[in-house]
Amino acid sequence: MKTIIVYATKHGAAGILAQRIAEKMKGAVVCNLEKDNVNLDEYECVIIGSSVYAGRARKQTKEFISKNMENLLKKKVGLFLSCLETVNEKTYFESNYPPEILQAAKAKCSPGGIFDPKKAGAIERLIIKIIKKKVNYIDTIDNIKIDQFVKALNEK
Repeated sequence: MKTIIVYATKHGAAGILAQRIAEKMKGAVVCNLEKDNVNLDEYECVIIGSSVYAGRARKQTKEFISKNMENLLKKKVGLFLSCLETVNEKTYFESNYPPEILQAAKAKCSPGGIFDPKKAGAIERLIIKIIKKKVNYIDTIDNIKIDQFVKALNEK
């Protein structure tokens, strides 16, 4: 099954997740929606990912889905979100993706995220300090969730 993983990211965590997913899916192609032109015609499986900030997915991801909705609904679709907070996973998916794509998705996953204070602005660092009570590097990525996501996509 020919697979493409497309993503949009602010500081790189969604890109790291896309690469980790690709490592587990033989021959998957990874594309950054902010840099690459994407043609879905040759792919049977499309995995779409985005970082989440203040509960919102990246604009590029939403625009990609809207522009390609008809084509996406004919393919096997997986969705992932890069977010430090995984408790509200269902809410994040429902508030950021159209119901049609959520219903069509074979797998959905929010395996965690990364906060790197060196890449964050002052306001982001303050918010993380208030919410997480931390100011250091945070990596909440759960590789077991990634494995389960890939397994769900590989099932018939």
